[in-house]
Amino acid sequence: MQEKTVTELKQMIDSGVDFQLIDVREPNEYEICNLNGKLIPMNEVPEHIEEIAKDVPVVIHCRSGARSGRICQYLEAEYGYTNLFNLKGGILAWADQIDPGMPKY
Repeated sequence: MQEKTVTELKQMIDSGVDFQLIDVREPNEYEICNLNGKLIPMNEVPEHIEEIAKDVPVVIHCRSGARSGRICQYLEAEYGYTNLFNLKGGILAWADQIDPGMPKY
């Protein structure tokens, strides 16, 4: 499984590179804090496969990186994705390293 650090994600955002950011947390978690990614809760991913790009890098994140890691492995194994990156440390790492003012839960 490929990973991106929060620093690498910040560089991707700042440079304007074409990529997709997917948040696999639950809606109530997204309301607390988010990175403006597309919300597809983990248990709904199979119904939204067509919304996950195969032609650009896709960074998938959750709170800590565990759920998003499982989704990356699932999509690679079941659907042949090769362009996925798990956000190492999830949104907690983002709050710690990039945006200390972001609420944590």
